[in-house]
Amino acid sequence: MQAKTIMIQGTGSYVGKSVITAALCRIFTADGYKVAPFKAQNMALNSFVTKNGEEMGRAQVVQAEACGIEPSVDMNPVLLKPSSDVGCQVIVMGKPVGNMDSVTYHKHKPKLMSIVTASFNRLAEENDIVVIEGAGSPAEINLRENDIVNMSIAEKIDAPVILVGDINLGGVFAWFVGTMELLSDNEKTRVKGFLINKFRGDRSLLEPAITFLEKRTQKPVLGVVPYFTDIKIQEEDSVCIDPYKRNKRSFPARDKDNIRIKVIYLPHISNFTDFDMLEKEHGVELEYVRQADELKHVDVIIIPGSKNTIDDLAVLRKSGFISKIKEYSRKGVSIIGICGGYQMLGKEIIDPDHIETKKTNIKGMDLLDITTTIKKEKQTYQMRAYDKLFSSGIIRGYEIHMGETRLGNTAKPIFEIFKRSGRRVNIKDGTKSRNGKVWGTYIHGIFDNDNFRGAFLKGIRKSKRLPERGLSNLFDKEQEYDKLALLVRKSVDMKKIYSIMGLKC
Repeated sequence: MQAKTIMIQGTGSYVGKSVITAALCRIFTADGYKVAPFKAQNMALNSFVTKNGEEMGRAQVVQAEACGIEPSVDMNPVLLKPSSDVGCQVIVMGKPVGNMDSVTYHKHKPKLMSIVTASFNRLAEENDIVVIEGAGSPAEINLRENDIVNMSIAEKIDAPVILVGDINLGGVFAWFVGTMELLSDNEKTRVKGFLINKFRGDRSLLEPAITFLEKRTQKPVLGVVPYFTDIKIQEEDSVCIDPYKRNKRSFPARDKDNIRIKVIYLPHISNFTDFDMLEKEHGVELEYVRQADELKHVDVIIIPGSKNTIDDLAVLRKSGFISKIKEYSRKGVSIIGICGGYQMLGKEIIDPDHIETKKTNIKGMDLLDITTTIKKEKQTYQMRAYDKLFSSGIIRGYEIHMGETRLGNTAKPIFEIFKRSGRRVNIKDGTKSRNGKVWGTYIHGIFDNDNFRGAFLKGIRKSKRLPERGLSNLFDKEQEYDKLALLVRKSVDMKKIYSIMGLKC
């Protein structure tokens, strides 16, 4: 029996499609159905590596977790990782197929439709319900030709659509009406209702606007989901992380005993979820900074991953970041590089085949005795390693990099990888400076390990003579998904949603 479907589309980016999809995945799973998420094409610099060493968007990983199943690239067969303002790396079924500019990719998309539908069909054969997420807005007129992620895929698999809008951004009713006006008659018929997301206040105040919207469009409002801050779910995975990270966190009363961490907001920053667990720790103030003069009153500076390490390193040098980082390093501030940030800390990055840029090489920060060469083959693995930096035991994480880093005579590895994608290996990773204040690694998700995160924070507190604190950010993911599902179940007419799918609640 072919699975039932429901598709979540949005009035634009950042309206909460990913989190609503995750909530529905959890609700249907809790109701006894076998459920899987699906997003044909995802544009994200936040990615994940499956057990098979295949790369996919993190949003579908979160949704798979909400379903209680293992993530698979069938859930996100096409991933776009922007590497410049006009180009991106195209990843199909977990493996890169090349870099394309926007025009080239637009022409290439029709060739991907058969791959996308094959992935969906496999999920539909194995599950009772497939919850599908769209991308951006279905009303982008310039993108509708060759579309493989919004209305074209909905029509291809005959999926009913619910349109989500973010009222917190303002103008949600205009967005709903405008989106409907730009759809074809067949597409309008496919839209079965609206969800208003991120509402603050008394719902009764919305009733006149809801009445107007339903009368104007002849479509029901299926629910109003309140704005929340107490559920730890990754909400967005798009290339631009402004709604998620752009503004500094507000610290109403700065505590002198807090650890102050600054993460450099690179132009092509990737995998910023590496620092989610640090950011949520009590006693930690974590900020994303865009200007070199924001590197002040700091205990730790982190240089994150990048989809274009060489160009981002050039930007850091031009904007004065590198001189500031070196200045703070001399003062004893801890400097950490993850993946691309690790490469930047070295002596030189070489790109002989011009994989990332037209530059053949670039001088690094010279804070670590390493040299990196960009290779054609991307390395993507889930991994396990022994921590030799803080002796915190075994750590889990994943690797996504095209660089191969060679350690110099004074450099010693700080991690011993013993398993990659299920295979036993013996690979050395990362290194540190002589005083241990500067270190880097290719391991993404390293701070998600409670033992490692605890040892790291304890070391910073000891060096700064701050009072000790235990870890506070210990939480059960399952409970968070249940909290999300309960919130949405209370806010949405699930009986109507089941009816839309042809099921009984």
